[in-house]
Amino acid sequence: MSSKTTYKSHDSSVGHSYYGGRGWSALVGGTSVATSGSIHYPRSTPEMWPDLIKKAKDGGLDVIQTYVFWNGHEPSPGKYNFDGRYDLVKFIKLVQQAGLYVHLRIGPYVCAEWNFGGFPVWLKYVPGMSFRTDNEPFKIAMQRFTEKIVSMMKSAELFEPQGGPIIMSQIENEYGPVEWDIGAPGKAYSKWVAQMADGLKTGVPWIMCKQEDAPEPMIDTCNGFYCEKFTPHRPNKPKMFTELWTGWFTEFGGPIPTRPVEDIAYAVARFIQNNGSFVNYYMYHGGTNFGRTAGGLFITTSYDYDAPIDEYGLPNEPKWSHLRDLHTAIKLVEPALVSAYPTVTYPGKNQEIHVFQPKSGGCAAFLSNFDPQFSAKMTFGKAQYDLPAWSISILHDCKDEVFNTAKVKSPTIQRKMTTAGTFKWQSYNEEAPSSDGSDTLAMAGLYEQLNVTRDESDYLCVNVSPNEQFLKNGQSPVLTVMSAGHALHVFINNQLAGTVWGSLKNPKLTFSQNVKLRAGVNKISLLSVSVGLANVGTHFENYNVGILGPITLKGLNEGTRDLTKQKWSYKVGLRGETLSLHTLDGSSSVEWLQGSLVAQKQPLTWYKTTFNAPDGNEPLALDMNGMGKGQIWLNGEGIGRHWPAYKASGKCDKCSYTGTYTENKCNRYCGDPSQRWYHVPRSWLRPTGNFLVIFEEWGGNPDWITLVKRT
Repeated sequence: MSSKTTYKSHDSSVGHSYYGGRGWSALVGGTSVATSGSIHYPRSTPEMWPDLIKKAKDGGLDVIQTYVFWNGHEPSPGKYNFDGRYDLVKFIKLVQQAGLYVHLRIGPYVCAEWNFGGFPVWLKYVPGMSFRTDNEPFKIAMQRFTEKIVSMMKSAELFEPQGGPIIMSQIENEYGPVEWDIGAPGKAYSKWVAQMADGLKTGVPWIMCKQEDAPEPMIDTCNGFYCEKFTPHRPNKPKMFTELWTGWFTEFGGPIPTRPVEDIAYAVARFIQNNGSFVNYYMYHGGTNFGRTAGGLFITTSYDYDAPIDEYGLPNEPKWSHLRDLHTAIKLVEPALVSAYPTVTYPGKNQEIHVFQPKSGGCAAFLSNFDPQFSAKMTFGKAQYDLPAWSISILHDCKDEVFNTAKVKSPTIQRKMTTAGTFKWQSYNEEAPSSDGSDTLAMAGLYEQLNVTRDESDYLCVNVSPNEQFLKNGQSPVLTVMSAGHALHVFINNQLAGTVWGSLKNPKLTFSQNVKLRAGVNKISLLSVSVGLANVGTHFENYNVGILGPITLKGLNEGTRDLTKQKWSYKVGLRGETLSLHTLDGSSSVEWLQGSLVAQKQPLTWYKTTFNAPDGNEPLALDMNGMGKGQIWLNGEGIGRHWPAYKASGKCDKCSYTGTYTENKCNRYCGDPSQRWYHVPRSWLRPTGNFLVIFEEWGGNPDWITLVKRT
């Protein structure tokens, strides 16, 4: 069977009439097929940026894409932070110095498995606030921050018409599903957002990804594992793949997702042969969710994403090299791709041939075998080509096979962790959670956690002291506590009675078990723990966190007592946080146990040590396999949340690159910690006297913690 279909060609005039930028015209306006990669500046350190950018360039990329992280840049209203990992101008200038372009996704909503989707928590408490809709308080705040970023870029002359590297910007982010859900207010907001962005006169085009009805002059683009069937909703727009997912994020309690490079290359080639002009890998380097930046509930500190450059800045082989070879092949056939309409024929079932043959000469062909099980022998021209299952071959001059998506020539390199040092620990036992003292808040009833903490801490202590003189038949009553999540430690008279926790799929939790009370006054202390804030969903600012009840005691003389509406007292954070035990100065305010007295398997324990930097320049990490759950600091910097005791559940079947990929395919490390190793940036180390602090909630053995080198 053979048939022919003519598709719309790459239009070399796209973008010229409105924007006119040279870089834009060259890359996505029709004279080039652009490859791009996401590298988020706060997820690595400034010292890592030059090498990451160089590896991206060496890997054949033309563009670096990044979000702009509002909550990192404006932690409190009108007080800005553009230093260190948040030095956006420095990052963009480094990209420019490397000879690459920038796609700046201002948003300022980013999702990105980032805390609160990138919104600062204070935004939620602006009077009358409603996120991402036709709401004046939100539009005022959003426009002010967007204008702030655009003004900074203009002042530094970073937009392409100024001679800078920024060839594209993005406003909003994957708004289509939200607009569909909320209807008219969403459409009005979408129209406003497009007009607002266009009015900033950056001289470069704006995109709105996953926004099928993006208002003019916005460009709608595609995100996903595959986008070959996507077409822009207006014929004068380029076909752009702004997020090709190279893997998936890891959640505490889940396995580690991977995506075979054969399938990624297949998705790229299939998109390009169907007139795609721009492909961005999300992520090209995932990096690390330092401190408490991980968001979306239960997201791990590692944001490796199975990217071509791993969390530590090393090439993830064979993914990096195979994609580099793909980019080389695309550049080789690029003159034909951008100069001709493709002719498509169908030589057999699950087979296609796309031929680009301009009148000016030259030729390129894409031979496709979409069958997920069987290889194919395909005759084209005067030759026969062997195509593995689920693969595409790229032919230069319509003769020489310069690349096949499934024929991986680069070796797989196993990544290793080798011990680089051990530690001598000191410990300090956190006092049992208490909301006594001058810094407490007493209220009748239960209050939502974020409303109290404003995300200044993961921890909120809630106390009540019911007075019950006689217990029924001397039995222990059943205490039931219902919480909106995400983890909960229950203390009765300063003794730990139990711990419960949720998951990404079900963050809500219930504690219900017998507890030992005494005649007279009993103190019930609840330590509620958040694990990141919601980052996605319609009006996610209204999602609840923490203990909202009901809370009951069943089995008293009186029967069941509802404690929900009694007077509760609240204290934000732990005593160790108040004392800043994670800093060198703060740690001197308490007595630490040493030697044989160091606590082991003791909940709510602080550990500290000092160590010298190991020799060499290999990336470093902490092996936390012996610990439970908590947080880590190095020289006052937040490494992130650790939770190695949360073992991965799910399916980890044998992985095949063939067939449609989903985030539940090719998972690894079921039954092991979702995250065992925690990245320690070399630039955070001093030659000697490095100060490491760990807060452990559950109880663990610190002697098992080691410093390791990534090789």
